Amino acid sequence: MDRLNEIKMKLVSYDQQQLLNFYEDLDSVEQEALLSQIENIDFELVAKLYNERNEIASLQDVIEPLPYVDKLKLSNKELEEYTLLGEQAIQEGQLAFVTLAGGQGTRLGHEGPKGTFKLGINPDKSLFEIMCDSLKLAKRKYNVYIPWYIMTSRENNQDTVNFFESNNYFGYPKEMVMFFKQGELPMLHVDGKIIMETKGKAKEAADGHGGIFEALYKNGIVQDMESKGIKWIFIGGIDNVLLKMVDPLLMGLAIEKQVKLAGKSIVKVSPEEKVGVFCKRNGKPSVIEYTEITDEMARESDCEGELLYGESHILCNLFSIEALKQIGNEKLPYHTAFKKSPYIDLVGNENTPIAPNAYKFETFIFDAFNKFEDMLILRVLREEEFAPIKNKEGVDSPETARRLYLDYWN
Repeated sequence: MDRLNEIKMKLVSYDQQQLLNFYEDLDSVEQEALLSQIENIDFELVAKLYNERNEIASLQDVIEPLPYVDKLKLSNKELEEYTLLGEQAIQEGQLAFVTLAGGQGTRLGHEGPKGTFKLGINPDKSLFEIMCDSLKLAKRKYNVYIPWYIMTSRENNQDTVNFFESNNYFGYPKEMVMFFKQGELPMLHVDGKIIMETKGKAKEAADGHGGIFEALYKNGIVQDMESKGIKWIFIGGIDNVLLKMVDPLLMGLAIEKQVKLAGKSIVKVSPEEKVGVFCKRNGKPSVIEYTEITDEMARESDCEGELLYGESHILCNLFSIEALKQIGNEKLPYHTAFKKSPYIDLVGNENTPIAPNAYKFETFIFDAFNKFEDMLILRVLREEEFAPIKNKEGVDSPETARRLYLDYWN
């Protein structure tokens, strides 16, 4: 049986024949691309995700506060000891940095990868260059080049690489920068059928920041880290212009406390703030989303008046190489989002829906936390380490991030 007929039979068995509706309309290159894409789709997983899309997580979970270390409450002696411990590890070349940069700047009105967006400072710098500045500062301070791994997406990988090439890697050694793509999963119509992006391509979407672990393995990044003697990996998003990825205090604490992972937190602005917070779930570290927490829990405080569930997860996490190896061999749970997604219908017409029409499936990085018995949380100051760019205007916009950036560095 030839390849095309094998694929047709497979599609029939999963009731996804629509993927070849326009096969005869394509040229040979487009046909080959479509067949290769179909061969790489995990139809068993797709069917499972669709069948479980409306399942609700258990409400029987036991949720408790997760202890944290407040940076402001450490003594000078503790600060010095932990920092020296972390600095020694950095100087020995044990640290690598991974940037989550698979998104586009569409919500900011920017064409191209989000990392190419310029903050609007003087001299003006892109988000990528701002990250690179921190790595160059670490080189001057610790006399070591920290390997920089950048997770892109199918959509923005080539543009990202071209941007670095055209900017001469911002003065950072090219051999210390490695790009790799995150995984994708098909988007499904409400009837369970994979939707088409074009006549020759099934629509796929990035599998969420939790896909970092599988991507690190599939692309040989973990192996590359091991060959370089890396023992600690800091993972952070591209859109936090105050991201402190080279933090000897966090590393020193993790080493001293003998944990495999650590994270930074900032205090919630108010009990009502819509953010995920660190907690213990059934005795293990986790993050509870604001949609899961009750008003009573959100307002609960300790004897010092501190919120028991007030440590916001800000996507600033440190993993040991052992942790990455462990997580890379395990599947994280998928979360379902119902989105508005343009598509090609069954007769070949382009459609732009005005209401959600397709399911997107993604994993979250914090779902890896409960694979471990414990993790270290370091509370830091918002104005020193968290200036995200999420929205075009208002809260967490370029304007607010620019102000926080300038206040911190001036």
